[in-house]
Amino acid sequence: MPILLLPPLLEWYLDLKESAFFTQYYDEILVANIIYIVLARFLLLDSAIFIFSRSKYHVHVALIQVVLLYLEITLVTIVYYAIVFNIFDPFSLFHLGATFTPENMKDIHEHSFITSMYISTVTFTTLGSGDWIPQTLMAMVAVISEVILGVIQGGVFVAIIIYAHQNKETDT
Repeated sequence: MPILLLPPLLEWYLDLKESAFFTQYYDEILVANIIYIVLARFLLLDSAIFIFSRSKYHVHVALIQVVLLYLEITLVTIVYYAIVFNIFDPFSLFHLGATFTPENMKDIHEHSFITSMYISTVTFTTLGSGDWIPQTLMAMVAVISEVILGVIQGGVFVAIIIYAHQNKETDT
């Protein structure tokens, strides 16, 4: 699963070494990232659900495997979007609508990856703090795609738990 993080890590390197190319194709690279993670996530989730639904293990073992898989998928997705937000500069993608002291604002600007992780986490979990407002069309598309992935993943996770519980009742 962590292999999913290779494209944004390569882009991070590209941004550092070939910033002119990166700047020229800024929007296209961001859209490619969004398409990549959405397709990869759906392929992985669908494959995992198929594999685990056909598992010959006891329901408890399969359920633990699914929970761990979902935890990993969640973390990889949040980190993926955080890396993408950080590559594209969270302060150019998002506007901070909250007021902070100058010391806190300095800390927030100095720790852009932590800021990106925060934005990604509240977006994926659909918590949506409301403080970070997308400033570009591509940032809006990224937020929309991350929210959809978070909602779908949560729904599928609940469906699997219910399915496992129903299977447990029919096995006894």
